[in-house]
Amino acid sequence: MAGAERAVGLAIMAKAPRVGAVKTRLCPPLRAPEAAELARCFLLDTVERVRMVAGARPIVAYTPVEAQAQFEEAAPGFALIPQRGGDLGERQLHLLEEILGLGLQAALVIGTDSPTLPRECLDEAVSLVMAPDVDVVLGPTEDGGYYLIGLRAPYVALFEDMPWSTPAVLGRTLERAQRLGLRVACLPTWFDVDTGADLERLRVELEATPGASPRHTREFLGRRVVRAVPVVKPANHEHHTPDGGGTAASRGR
Repeated sequence: MAGAERAVGLAIMAKAPRVGAVKTRLCPPLRAPEAAELARCFLLDTVERVRMVAGARPIVAYTPVEAQAQFEEAAPGFALIPQRGGDLGERQLHLLEEILGLGLQAALVIGTDSPTLPRECLDEAVSLVMAPDVDVVLGPTEDGGYYLIGLRAPYVALFEDMPWSTPAVLGRTLERAQRLGLRVACLPTWFDVDTGADLERLRVELEATPGASPRHTREFLGRRVVRAVPVVKPANHEHHTPDGGGTAASRGR
């Protein structure tokens, strides 16, 4: 691995976790400030996971450009690259080109929306993207997209005119790779947290699998559960009130 330690760039694509600008599909059940805080937790957990991956140079590709100081604080020691381009395809393509332009032999790009993705998947991606019989590495998501893409060359056709944020993304990417004669290796399928149902699934899975990781996300959900515990007042038979003497607490899910 010694010769490959600086060969692969592993970049997190991230948007500054500002209120009203991130995880808007989680509102409801979250309020906008909670969604921003959850996005920050996802980012911090992804930074911690990437930092532990051997054989990769850690990078954050951030937006907006004026948020650089915020990402310097969130990801100390990471190389920072501002995102460029219009849609997701343009931004990913420019990022891959910049990573390879640093003299690295391969580039991996991930998002922050899969907080329970095992670090071992990233370890495997680093190995696969350097394998001589692999041209493209993909980490499929259950909703038809991908949480990771890795390449040793920027193939424009994989990113142009793609129906981003639809279930067709993974299938179209595989079809185009096949037409180009590219050999694809797929990582285990995982899930992104984009909707209220995804958030509930995340909460249930974390409750069922005790542990430290992902620690920031666990702490956030733990705080919400504590706040969501219904407050039940003791019965007061002498001073009965019309509403039963209690208040209904939000479920917070």
